[in-house]
Amino acid sequence: MSFIPKSKLLKLFNFWPPFFASGIRIKKLSSDFRAVDVEMKLRFWNTNYVGTHYGGSLYSMTDPFYMLMLIEILGPEYVVWDKAATIHFKRPGKGVVSAQFRISQHQIDEIKNILETHPKYEPVFTVHVLDSDQKVVCEVIKTLHIKKKKE
Repeated sequence: MSFIPKSKLLKLFNFWPPFFASGIRIKKLSSDFRAVDVEMKLRFWNTNYVGTHYGGSLYSMTDPFYMLMLIEILGPEYVVWDKAATIHFKRPGKGVVSAQFRISQHQIDEIKNILETHPKYEPVFTVHVLDSDQKVVCEVIKTLHIKKKKE
């Protein structure tokens, strides 16, 4: 259902300037767009003043995925936008950090069911950025805005 073939989409993501410049890499993109895994290595160009991952890069690695996943999953009859985001830093990020994005069939069914009787829906998704010891570096809470396109 993708508007761009998956193989090209993965290459585009990995060479998209904000990701490429920060060292963010998409490691997994499932064929049904229900799972995305990303990682970022600590490099001098994404390090903050105290030698840990720059907060903007941590947020960048989480920013577009739930919106893009739902655009692909729901298809062209829906409008999907990011509405809001909050990031809570828990511990300094060092070394390789990673994040996993998942959307279940239950979440998809819920979105479609709510939009049958409501003009819009604003679901909230949470993703954790983890260090190599699987400890939470930060928590990102994303609010999306979804509605059906007018016929």
